[in-house]
Amino acid sequence: MGKSDNFFERVYEVARLIPYGRVTSYGAIATYLGVARSARMVGWAMNNSSAKNVPAHRVVNRIGLLTGKQHFDGTNLMQQLLESEGIKVKENQIQDFDKVFWNPSEEL
Repeated sequence: MGKSDNFFERVYEVARLIPYGRVTSYGAIATYLGVARSARMVGWAMNNSSAKNVPAHRVVNRIGLLTGKQHFDGTNLMQQLLESEGIKVKENQIQDFDKVFWNPSEEL
């Protein structure tokens, strides 16, 4: 297992803790893991998480945009998964982002 594999597993561990009906950002996970400048690496981890039982749909960019949606099967699957948890999405933007945002650095 390489260094990135270990990093990805740490990302997945945090992502699995995101509560139902809440979202976090790539950067918030990176900051929690002590690598604040590695938000893009967190994104790569999410892109490779489909077989890992990770709620990747709950991880968005820092302003609540569904920037990872192209990595889900079907054009609107990411939005549908979020909406099924009661999160409102309009034009790929999470509404009331500050209310549903979950910050692992504060919550864990």
